[in-house]
Amino acid sequence: MKKEIKKIAINTGGGDAPGLNAVIRATVLAALHRGWECYGIRDSYNGLLVPEEYPEGGVIKLTRKSVRGITHLGGTILGTTNKGNPLKFPMQGEDGQFDEKDRSDEVVETFHKHNLDALVAIGGDGSLGIANVLFQKGLPVVGVPKTIDNDLDQTVVTFGFDTAVSFATECIDRLHSTAEAHHRVMVVEVMGRYAGWIALNTGVSGTDDAILIPEIPYDINKVAAKIEERDRRGQLFSIIVVAEGAKPKDGALSVVEKEVGKEQRLGGAGEKVAAALHQLTGKDTRSIVLGHLLRGGTPTTFDRLISLRFGAAAIRALEEGQFGKMVALDPPTVRYVPLEQATRRMKSVPPDCDTILTARDLDICFGD
Repeated sequence: MKKEIKKIAINTGGGDAPGLNAVIRATVLAALHRGWECYGIRDSYNGLLVPEEYPEGGVIKLTRKSVRGITHLGGTILGTTNKGNPLKFPMQGEDGQFDEKDRSDEVVETFHKHNLDALVAIGGDGSLGIANVLFQKGLPVVGVPKTIDNDLDQTVVTFGFDTAVSFATECIDRLHSTAEAHHRVMVVEVMGRYAGWIALNTGVSGTDDAILIPEIPYDINKVAAKIEERDRRGQLFSIIVVAEGAKPKDGALSVVEKEVGKEQRLGGAGEKVAAALHQLTGKDTRSIVLGHLLRGGTPTTFDRLISLRFGAAAIRALEEGQFGKMVALDPPTVRYVPLEQATRRMKSVPPDCDTILTARDLDICFGD
């Protein structure tokens, strides 16, 4: 249902991704083009829930000047957080301990107190899941899919993914020469949470020798056998890319201690693989964690373009009354899909997808 729109807000939540600022710029310019006012909520929903933490205000006006020259910049001019989930907002009690409280009704109430008519929520599955709950509570919202992990359903790709894969591949290109010079095994851990898209695309593009992803539990002995096979052929080095969510058969995820208000944090998978391979093969083995390097830096041309397309499409969706929807890439067009569908399940790597089949034809080992 259409409604008259005069003032909209934008927020960015969860981990940052290259292209966020391009989305913000396109959203603001497209809104101003329609005569709407545009505002930014600081640090996801924190600008509404803890405005006292922002001397300049938790909700700031966005103008043409605000978004000038930001398309190529990484990060987000609005700030972001993965600790500000309003459904499980961390609150400190009198005993100094933190507990989680549902403050979503407060978000809706404060949003309306600012006389805002609609929200463009830019985020991944967690952030858009929150946006869907707020929509169910009556907040007119349109979502924009953001995550370097590419694990959001209903869209062919999310912005930030191409930049992350491009940078990871460049890093592996550099590691090839030093690995070959020292006859080493290089184990490279990349982000991706519980999906292996970054590891898979990077591993194939970087001509790696083994790719370990969450969707295919691995047998470390088979990875070691791959390394020894290469040694027998005179290829005395190997490159292994490991998704942070990869796990051995009959094993567990490598998890860092969970904090209140946050999802469990994965880490250490690459180091464990490197230690096991050193023990099994006796080869000099090094572990490299690319980590947050994948989130930073300037977005690729592809990510800039889809970010700008997503931002403009979000405003068209609001104008058409397509509330509770997410803009999604369905080449060659951008379409609208219900937030509930987009956040219902994680988009995992299908074990029989073309990229997996290509990797197997290239004799890349998955440890299975």
